[in-house]
Amino acid sequence: MKAIVTSRGDGNQITLSEDELRKDIIEGSEHAAKKGKIDGLSQAEINQLVDIFRQPGRTVSVESGKEVVVSDDGAGLMASWGRPSAGHAIPISDHQSILMYERVYCGDTCGLGFPDYSYKPVKSAIGYARSHYKAISMLTTIPLVYGSQSNMAMYYHPSGPIESPFGHFSKGKFEKGFLLQEEAAQMMREDIFYVAEQLYEVGCEAINLDTVASAGDADFWGCLKVAEDIKSKLPDLPVEMGMSGEMIMGMHGKLTYGGEQLAGMYPHKQAHMAAKAGVDIFGVAVNSDTDRSTPYNLSRAVTFTKATAEHSSIPIHANSGMGVGGMPMTLLPPVGCSTRCAKALVEIGKADGL
Repeated sequence: MKAIVTSRGDGNQITLSEDELRKDIIEGSEHAAKKGKIDGLSQAEINQLVDIFRQPGRTVSVESGKEVVVSDDGAGLMASWGRPSAGHAIPISDHQSILMYERVYCGDTCGLGFPDYSYKPVKSAIGYARSHYKAISMLTTIPLVYGSQSNMAMYYHPSGPIESPFGHFSKGKFEKGFLLQEEAAQMMREDIFYVAEQLYEVGCEAINLDTVASAGDADFWGCLKVAEDIKSKLPDLPVEMGMSGEMIMGMHGKLTYGGEQLAGMYPHKQAHMAAKAGVDIFGVAVNSDTDRSTPYNLSRAVTFTKATAEHSSIPIHANSGMGVGGMPMTLLPPVGCSTRCAKALVEIGKADGL
């Protein structure tokens, strides 16, 4: 029996027998089902995932008619970005890179953002962000989405004005720690809305809240509230929300939205909260285990994505980059893994986009 060449979650190439491949896929689905209290993959879906990895070509693709729309958080800038950001370091401007992404690579949408990809520093450079966005949007036809990370942790000392709550937790002063997180979340909420409103004035076509909840449930709460703010005051500005992980960390633990506790939520419930807040596109993020194989990690990601797509009232764009969506945790994941992850997330996970 021919060995199947794939990668581990850290990017190192490995080979698996078909029995080992099937075992990893079953274990990955069962792990996701147990964690999220959702249905695992059916036998037919497991067989389909096995077949995707058994296909002999270095790359694979979805069947004709099953193509999906792709959104991104900076793929259109990759040509001009430097090597540390997995770019190609071609000496061209952002404008030229994005036009090439649109007109040569035929991107469906394009993401634009500030070099320090978080909303807090964008606020201090909003004049640059406005002129940069307007100049490029005048030249592009595809939707130009402005994105940044919520990154609530930047509001704590030493990079921000708010005292870190974690020193208080270590001393048993939990209420003080909770209040500091809520203060940071509120400040983050105001900054993100300020950036969205300023960009809206120059014709922003969509806003992307990227890597949401990286600082836990207070971060998620703040992003849900700013989505509400945007939909209330800028109702025709679409909002995309991409998560940082499959489970909301309970750094606060008591915060609720719509009467439901945010800490511990898995993707299918996260998407429900996002839809309630007015989010238009939700990005499922399922983390990869660097010690396990790509088939194991992808099976977990597909199981969570399928459950989310089945429960969601809004389009689901599965996050499919380094370390999420079954992909190895490397800047440039192997193309054999990335294309198989994309195919499985769409055909089995029922994602509306990537």
